[in-house]
Amino acid sequence: MRLAQHYIDGAWLPCAGEPGITHDPATGQPVAHFAQGTAADAQAALDAALRAFDRSAWKHDARLRADILLAAASRLEARCDDIARLVVATNGKLLREAVGEVRAAISELRYYAGLARNLFGRIVEIEPGCFSELRREAAGVAVIIVPWNAPVTLLARSLGPALAAGCTVVVKPAHQTALVSNDVLETLLCDPRLPDGVVNTVSESGSEVSRALCESPDVSVISFTGSSAVGKAIASATARHLTRLSLELGGKAPGIVFADCDVAPTVRGVLAGGLILAGQQCTALARVLVQDTLYDRFAGELAQVMREVRPGPGLDPASGMGPLIDTANRDRIRALVDGAGASAEVLVRGEVPGGERAQGAFIAPSLIAVEDVGSPLVQNELFGPVMVIERFKDEDDAVLRANATRYGLAASVWSRDAARARRVAGRLRSGTVWLNAHNKLFPEIETGGERDSGYGRLHGAEGMNDFLVTKHVYQDVRP
Repeated sequence: MRLAQHYIDGAWLPCAGEPGITHDPATGQPVAHFAQGTAADAQAALDAALRAFDRSAWKHDARLRADILLAAASRLEARCDDIARLVVATNGKLLREAVGEVRAAISELRYYAGLARNLFGRIVEIEPGCFSELRREAAGVAVIIVPWNAPVTLLARSLGPALAAGCTVVVKPAHQTALVSNDVLETLLCDPRLPDGVVNTVSESGSEVSRALCESPDVSVISFTGSSAVGKAIASATARHLTRLSLELGGKAPGIVFADCDVAPTVRGVLAGGLILAGQQCTALARVLVQDTLYDRFAGELAQVMREVRPGPGLDPASGMGPLIDTANRDRIRALVDGAGASAEVLVRGEVPGGERAQGAFIAPSLIAVEDVGSPLVQNELFGPVMVIERFKDEDDAVLRANATRYGLAASVWSRDAARARRVAGRLRSGTVWLNAHNKLFPEIETGGERDSGYGRLHGAEGMNDFLVTKHVYQDVRP
């Protein structure tokens, strides 16, 4: 099996100690090894990144940064199929989802390559002969902590702007997909023009490396995607040094379905929005809010199409949904549905398949009707193929229910009334609202959350802001 290694100061390092093992979620079988990092490895990576930032020309050469990002995007494109298949083997998603993810990352790198050459400040003559220059400069060393559910895109959307801005970076990948991160980073690291230390990576299955990175005074920016609980822990750990943070955290995305929607495509769109990556995505549609006059029909049709979804291996074209990341999470979801309680009605109960698929992390999707907006099924991020369906009376009731959780990452509104859809979108406390669609993400368009869904923005021109600082240089040239 291949080994995911640490890369520090321009070199792939031999594995010290016993490597960890990555398992295929579809079979439970080992598919790769990864090096287990330590706090010393984290510090070595930070030292290398700090030297490269202070001593190399990287932060001053925008054209070089742009050219390297463009070249990396082309290499990633050439390896798209191989990397997509590795994603399927390590996190279980469907092949079409994995291919889409790699293609999105390619677009992301090309987008930020263009922005690298467009970092402009401004000069103001405050009074005759007195000038104030405002420069946009790289923030310093950036740490990028990447989750396992979309390891290619979620790496590229932070790595692209960090490098375009002129930062040097340390990447801490999820151990489940560390080999994927290695292969993506290799498209950059093989470029002889890249100074040693600009890009480094250290993997682990525990928290020693992450803790060392978060507590270090050498880090200027941390870009983290993951759970709200871990995001809050990072915020606490970094408070001592006031490290800048970009946090995209958990979600509980509501989809508001009005009675005047086009029912058939809305049912399909809601299902696809909820079951992307088997529901293991922070923007996945988790709550289906349906107007009461349409509720019975919509719930019945959604339940019917959900029962037809067949979980299976990501490489099987007949699979309608891949496995969860591991059997522990499969069992967690099964227990959650089984314990839904008297205040909820399980409309579709997802079962664990028998036969050879019982060895994998497969479970069919579930649909649960809930009345009480205070229910843990409504309030908590479940991160799996479980969708909650709720009734609402009118527009005000829909907005009240949609805003009733601490999450504010994504939402959608489904209606033929364009004016109402836009009006409701303006009332939702959510960083992104899609109209008659869900999970439409683009490199050019910013995304991010409110409240427990984090802060900062990823993608788009604003995605570079967290990796840049503004410096004021004053000069009096009067005789």
